Amino acid sequence: MYDVRLIGDSVLRKPAGRVIRFDERIAGIADEMVETMHEKDGIGLAAPQVGISLRLIVVDITPIDRNAHPRVFVNPEILETWGEISMEEGCLSIPGVTEEVSRPEGVVLKYQEITGEEKEERFEGWDARVIQHEIDHLNGILFVDYLSPLKRKLVKNKLNALI
Repeated sequence: MYDVRLIGDSVLRKPAGRVIRFDERIAGIADEMVETMHEKDGIGLAAPQVGISLRLIVVDITPIDRNAHPRVFVNPEILETWGEISMEEGCLSIPGVTEEVSRPEGVVLKYQEITGEEKEERFEGWDARVIQHEIDHLNGILFVDYLSPLKRKLVKNKLNALI
């Protein structure tokens, strides 16, 4: 299991590099990320959150949708979005802080499987939200970056305590 990096760690603010080699190492990282996500009661985790600057995310919304299962997305890229919905978000890298964030309600995602096979798929609802949140991590963006200056000021003490 990995340690989850907290806000203030520089790896969370750096754009992650593309995965080029699809081998046992990448599969092992993905497996360990899923284990870490489950251990921390998360529904998504990006490689930078465990100190690995690669474009790799894992998502498992089983706590919300019993029909879901863990998914691994390598080099994910959002091709299209639609709608908008505001919901409360939290983050394993910012424990104890949750706030309303507006995001598109659906996405078309281009990604690679853990084998390197390229895919394109539509996602809506929780899947779309979690995927967008995790892709933000790959780009050095945290959900608190979407907060208004007033809301950011209100959570600043919590954030400073974590940093």
